[in-house]
Parts: sequence; structure tokens; C-alpha cells
Amino acid sequence: MSMSVEQPLWRALTAYRALTAVYAVAIAVVARDSYERPQVAFGYLAVLLVWTLATLPRFTGAARCTRPFLAVDVGLALAGILLTPLADGAGRHAADGPTLPSIWTAGAVLACALKGGWRWAAAASALVGAANLAQRGEASPNTLHNVLLVWVAAIAIGYVVEVARASERTLARALEIQAATRERERLARDIHDGVLQVLAMVQRRGTAVGGEAAELGRLAGEQEAALRRLITQGPVPEPRPAEPSGSAAPRDDERPQDLMALLGRYADARVTLSGPGTPVELAPHAARETAAAVGAALDNVRTHAGPGARAWVLVEDEPDRVLVSVRDEGPGIAEGRLTEAAEEGRLGVAQSIRGRLRDLGGTAELVSVPGQGTEVELTVPKQDEDGREAATGRRDPAQAGEGTQ
Repeated sequence: MSMSVEQPLWRALTAYRALTAVYAVAIAVVARDSYERPQVAFGYLAVLLVWTLATLPRFTGAARCTRPFLAVDVGLALAGILLTPLADGAGRHAADGPTLPSIWTAGAVLACALKGGWRWAAAASALVGAANLAQRGEASPNTLHNVLLVWVAAIAIGYVVEVARASERTLARALEIQAATRERERLARDIHDGVLQVLAMVQRRGTAVGGEAAELGRLAGEQEAALRRLITQGPVPEPRPAEPSGSAAPRDDERPQDLMALLGRYADARVTLSGPGTPVELAPHAARETAAAVGAALDNVRTHAGPGARAWVLVEDEPDRVLVSVRDEGPGIAEGRLTEAAEEGRLGVAQSIRGRLRDLGGTAELVSVPGQGTEVELTVPKQDEDGREAATGRRDPAQAGEGTQ
């Protein structure tokens, strides 16, 4: 589909070509007595006029202006310039008179600019400039001025067209994303009002009845959690293929990663994940280490609060930091228990959680009241003290498995 910005330029070029072809013929008619070989001049202009009128339908858009067609168009302009001395003799062309195609030549150059951008425009205008200098035999100030004017104007228009095309593609992509988002929101409302309500009811009734119904309720709860995660966060993106050797594209370990996508694998019937509706992007290493720390905290919940304990993960995206809290409904941690665990060599909290956050320049605070559960609050800065992305250090991935106190 034609661009809203580009299409008016093609229409203007169509009118320009028709008017300048008539103008070139009018100049020749007025100066017919000064031509040394008028048959050459009027023969060329007849071809030019017929070609212009016959090809007007092609200039409705870039699709029909193929590369061979534009090459013939520019070739016709060059032929007219080089035939001028033959038709004019040593008369007007030596005194900076107009060439046979006159300003029609600019239309051929501008067509290249609209079709191929500033590079095509530069090549076409360079050929026209060289032909003008060749037919004059010398670089007079007036000739240089005209050549430079066409060259600059063509390149500028070609660059504007390239920018317009890029903007059009960006806008089209944004509209696609907006339409997809609206459709997803509509589906989410329908699913929330129907399917999720039924799954939640099955989970409650199955748990209350017990027996085989309890297992059915558990499965319904897991499906509810997975479906809720899908409609709120979207599908987890597939791994990107490796870039070809020598490619300048960013590597996977250089791209920001969405923390919500990494934490999504922990959400199930017993773990509720809540966060912003938009991606929470962190430096790749920071995102992975934060997710590993959350995994270690959830391991502690399963180990010390029981496999059926509920946990809640809340993600808050602030301008300069990301806050992640992990709260459970377990029995809490007795006073002094963490110190005893560290002395016994069980460093789940000290290393898997606090150690990771310390390496990222953040903090991990643990609040626990016996009988009222435990809450772990992780603070991850988005930048270090020098204004660079935080978490440039590396840790052994094997530490991600540490999850006991």
C-alpha cells in the first residue's frame, strides 16, 4: 500500500514531468530559427513528448517504476543533453543556453530519488552533471550552479523519502501491536469472566470435597494460574537464533531482559506473581541473578513452610530500581535461626539471596515473625554509581540451585 507521505510526491512528479515536457517543446519552437540542425532537436523532442505522455501511468507509485524503466528514463535525459551541441551547433549551448530536455531532466533524477532514496538520487544526478559538463566542454559557473542544485535537491528529497518510509514502517508496527493488545485485552476479559471463574470454583470445590476431587481441584488451580499468567504477560518468547558470524547485531547477553518473563516460570497454583503490565527490563545478568534469588526464596518456602504453602511474588518497577518481594504464609523463622544456619554451612539466604543482590549493588531484606510468615524484599538498582548498567559481574550458575537455609 502506498505511503501517505510518498504518494503525493509521486503525483507531483507526474504533473512536473508533463509540464516540463511541454515547456521543453515550447522553448524549441520559440528558438527554432537558431538551431543549426532543427531536425535533430525536434526529432528528439517528439520522442521525449511521446515517452512522457505514455509513461505517466507508471509514475503513480514506486512499484511500477522498476530499475530498468528508470534507467531508460535517465538515459533519455542524458541523450538529450549530449545531442544539444549537435542540434545547436556552436550557438546557445556554448553560451550556457538550455539543453534540449531543459528542466525535464530533473524529473528523471527525482524519480530515482523517490524510488531508491538518496543513493539512487546521487548516482542519477552525478550522471546528469557529467553529461552537462561534457556537452558544454567547460565548467562554467552557471553550469556548475545548475548541476549542484539538481544534485543537492535530489539527495535531499531521496533522504526525506527514506525517513518517511522508516516512519511509516514504525507506525504500521505500532498499529499492529496496538490492535493485538486490544484483542488480547478483549480475550482476557472474556476469559476472566468465564473460564477463570470456573477453574477457581473447581479448585475450591475439589479442595473442600477431598479425595479424587482434591486432585482435580489441584489441576484446575494450576491451569488457572497458567492461563492467568498467559493473558496478563503473554507467551514466553522463544529463544532467538544465534547471529551469523561477523554480524554486528547485539548478542543475546547484551540485550535487556524482561524480569517478569523470567519469573513467570515460578508462578503456579501455589505461587501468585503480580507486577506491571509492561516488561520490567534489566541488564541480562541482573535479571538472571534476581530471578535466581527469587527462586532460592521460593525453595525456602517449599522446604520450611511445606509443599502446600502459598507464596506471593510482587514486582515493582521504579525509575531507578526494581523491587521484588516474596511473601509466604509459613510459620516464620525463629530468632537466631539464620545465624545458626550460616554456622552450620547452610548458606541459602546468605549466598543465594543476599550474596547475589550484593554483587548486583542491591540489597536483600528479610522480615519474619514466628507464626506470621516471612517476607524477603529484594532491591535491584538499574544503574551503578557511575551511571552504567548495574550487575556486570558474573556468578557461577550452579549457585542458582542453592535454596536451603
